[in-house]
Amino acid sequence: MSLRSASRQTLVPQVVEQLQEQITSGEWPVGTRIPPEPDLVAALGVGRNTVREAVNALVHAGILERRQGSGTYVLATDELTGAASRRLTGAKLDEAVEVRRAFEVEAARLAALRRTPEDLRLLEAALDARERAWADGDAASFVEVDARLHMAVVAAAHNSMLAELYASFGAALRASLSERIGSVLTPESYCDHSGLIAAIRAGDPVAAATEAGSYLEIA
Repeated sequence: MSLRSASRQTLVPQVVEQLQEQITSGEWPVGTRIPPEPDLVAALGVGRNTVREAVNALVHAGILERRQGSGTYVLATDELTGAASRRLTGAKLDEAVEVRRAFEVEAARLAALRRTPEDLRLLEAALDARERAWADGDAASFVEVDARLHMAVVAAAHNSMLAELYASFGAALRASLSERIGSVLTPESYCDHSGLIAAIRAGDPVAAATEAGSYLEIA
């Protein structure tokens, strides 16, 4: 992925193109974390500032997303989906919940019809991680683990367009979860997701959709 020496004005668009190629080729799928900045600098053979400007450009386009203390993640494969991400991130909470419902109810229904043994293994692991995070009592960590469970359900639907659109919803999803849960975990804010996973495991699309909709009731 190495680039020849040139001015930064010339190099930044080249680095942007290289990074986009890694994304569109599937080497860095939507939802995955890209290599840290020092690794990109070494791989591309350019300066840290050039890499930073290129990454910033893709963040601004909605293709990448920085997560505090976690790294930079692929949010979309193109600017159209990235634009949807920016719109969702700035949405009102009730609008975000409505969009979550549209995504997650259908994803749960499809997951019940299409899940594979590997999907079930990942879903069970994500559910266990969610329960452990709740028991640990850290609200911010729980939100992150809870979001991963929802993403695993969407992945089990085996619809690449749905998965990409849902990944673009990442920041709004976490904001919605944080608002519902608050800064401190309390028994009143707990929402059991074992019924959802059980319905997907049983291959029951109606029950899975009902379970997914039950924790996203719109007032």
